[in-house]
Parts: sequence; C-alpha cells; structure tokens
Amino acid sequence: MGDVLIVQNSRSGGPSRVGDWLAEAGLELDVVLAHEGAPLPARLEHDAMIMLGGGYLPGEDDKAPWLRDARRLAGQALREGVPFFGICLGGQLLAEVAGGEVTGDVGAPENGSLPVTIRPEAAGDPLFHGLPQVVPAVEHHKDAITRLPEGAVHLAETARCPFQAFRVGERAWGVQFHPEVLPARIRGWRADGFDPDEVYARAVADEPVSTPIWHEVTTRFAALITERASSKGRSGARGHGSAAGVAAARPSS
Repeated sequence: MGDVLIVQNSRSGGPSRVGDWLAEAGLELDVVLAHEGAPLPARLEHDAMIMLGGGYLPGEDDKAPWLRDARRLAGQALREGVPFFGICLGGQLLAEVAGGEVTGDVGAPENGSLPVTIRPEAAGDPLFHGLPQVVPAVEHHKDAITRLPEGAVHLAETARCPFQAFRVGERAWGVQFHPEVLPARIRGWRADGFDPDEVYARAVADEPVSTPIWHEVTTRFAALITERASSKGRSGARGHGSAAGVAAARPSS
C-alpha cells in the first residue's frame, strides 16, 4: 500500500481514470482541491505526487497562489527521489523546477486526440519502454515547454510540440498530454479554430487504442509507488523504537 498526493488545479480537471487505475492498484489517493483554496502540505510525506493540468503557466502565482507550494513540493520530490508525474501544467511545472523553460502561447495549439511519437530514448525508460512507436493521446494546450532541463531524457514528441514527455532523474516524469482524459470531457473544452464534433469523434475512435497504453503506463508508475512504500515500511520495521529508524522512514529535509 502507498499513498499519492494529487494536486487538482481546476474544477473539471480531476484525476479521472488515472485515479481509478491507481486505486485499482491498491494505492490511497489524497486529492487536494488547490483551486478551491485547500492547502498543500508543508512537506511531501506521501509516497508519490501527481500534479494535474490547469489553465496557468507554472509561475503564475498571482492567478494561482498555490503554485508556489506545488513547485516547492515538486523540488522536494526531485531531491528525495519521490515518484512524481506531471500532466500538462504539471509537466511544465516539473520542467521549470528542474531548470527548463516554459513559454506561454507559443507555436500552434493542440486540441483533441493526436498521434504522439515515442522516441528511441524511451526504450530504457521505466514507464515508456515497449510502447508502440506512435500512440494517440489527448492534448489541450497553447503553452509549451520550450527547453528541457539539462540531463532530462526526451521520451515523446509531436510535430507541433516537440517536448511531449520527458523524465528528470530516475523517478520524475512530465507529459504535455492528458492520459487521464476520456472523450466526454473534451465536450466541455473550448478551443478556437477546432471543430468540437470532429475533435470529439477522433477521440472516441482513438480510445480503444489509447486506453490500454495509458493504463499500462499508469500501472508501471503505481508499481514504483508501491515499491517505495514497501521500502519505507522495511526501513521503519528495522529501526522500530529507535531514533535511527524514525529518521530512515521519513524523507530528510
């Protein structure tokens, strides 16, 4: 068993099927409705963190003041090797925290289910290895990562937006697309220049292909979380009753 901090940044932007898949894997979900003013923890004591999407740039603290705390927790996850998965805004936030660059309203916007190319570098990645060369994923963004952090592993791309997926270190991933989104949610999106019926129909047609792929990626991430939780439990058991054991079971500051 392990627990996952999930930061929600908009009313409609919940964890959806990714949350369901994590729960099916036996994980406990702590969904913080940050957009409603729910506070983020002072420290990341969870076994993993997921940062969802939202209509902000990762540094727009004036519009979304909780982003400051989200960046702090993401930085802690990077330093301490806590599994992290950032979706859309969450992926951009990871890139920025790790030293990359995010630019607002850049390039051509992407909306709906689009083909994402998995790069050769993904062959050795814990989450993205063995995926088909091209996979469909739901997009909804006009802001984008324009420079990856130094040392990041570039995992996936599209023609319009090159940085679709990447890994920082061993346990932190960012994606520009939305593996959690089902076609029904697309109906509620407004995107200038796109035919909503066409976008919806394409997502419905792609779902039988995309669903098992993103389920597999989520299941692999869940396994990393469970592994971390088990490791923490073993450390705590070995040091039960001692100050050394308590220190080993908790992340260092």
